[in-house]
Amino acid sequence: MPQIIQVAAIAVATLGTGAATMTVMNEDIPDLKVPEGAWVADGALDGRAFEVYGHDVNSGAVLEDEIIFRDGTFQSVDCQNYCDFGWSGYQTKEIDGVIHFTATTVCPDAPHTVVFYGQVEGDAVTIQGTWTTRRWYRTNQIVMEVAGTATDFDTAIAASG
Repeated sequence: MPQIIQVAAIAVATLGTGAATMTVMNEDIPDLKVPEGAWVADGALDGRAFEVYGHDVNSGAVLEDEIIFRDGTFQSVDCQNYCDFGWSGYQTKEIDGVIHFTATTVCPDAPHTVVFYGQVEGDAVTIQGTWTTRRWYRTNQIVMEVAGTATDFDTAIAASG
């Protein structure tokens, strides 16, 4: 029997018995897991802005951003420019004089979710985060590490649009 007919016969027999399953869905990649704790939405960082620089952990790509805290909300200027994420709520907790914060931002027009977890000590900030894009055929995630310093709040607000 020619090989193509053998392959076709095996495929028909396999599918006919229900022995083969196929999926086109990809496995999900979880967002950054933020540590548990007594998180509160108290606006502890309101009126602050930071210029941050860092990298994509997997590719090494350089990342630059400005983050702003206003009226109990958070904005990443880079996220805003990319996908109009808008302002998102943020939560804080203080541990040994260091303000920890977390914010989850979601793009309203595309399947992007960005999770930020950072620490502010004086005028310095460090942030870990994930930018996850979920599509039915592929999930992509950028793992980021950035650090920065305080910048002028009014200038940051004016530049954020």
